[in-house]
Amino acid sequence: QVRLVESGGGLVRTGGSLRISCAVSGRSLSGYAMGWFRQAPGKEREFVAAISWSGGRSRYSDSAKGRFTISRDNAKNTVYLQMSSLKPEDTADYYCAADFQHRYGTNFPTIEYDYWGQGTQVTVSA
Repeated sequence: QVRLVESGGGLVRTGGSLRISCAVSGRSLSGYAMGWFRQAPGKEREFVAAISWSGGRSRYSDSAKGRFTISRDNAKNTVYLQMSSLKPEDTADYYCAADFQHRYGTNFPTIEYDYWGQGTQVTVSA
C-alpha cells in the first residue's frame, strides 16, 4: 500500500523557518514528479511547489517563490519543503502529492497527482 506521510509541521514565529518532509512508503518515488499543496482554514487547497522526477526542475506559486524550496532525496524516498521568511498567511495544512501515473514524465510542470498525504499543520504566529 502506497502511503505519503508528512511531518515537521508546527508553530513558528513570523520570519522564522521550517522544513517539512514527506516520506513515501510502499513505492519508490524515483522517477516521479512530486508536489506540495496547502489549505488554510476556510479556503480551498492551493498549489505551493512541485519538483520534476529528476529534481532538476521546480515550480512555485507566486506566494512561495523566493521563500520556499522544494527538494527530494530519492535514496530516502522523501520530499522536502524548506520554508523561510514565514508569514501568518502561510498558516495552513500542508499536503504532499505524487504523480505515480507518469514515470519519467515529460510534461512538467503539468502534473496529474494521484496520491496524497494526510497533511501536516503549519502555524505562523504574528
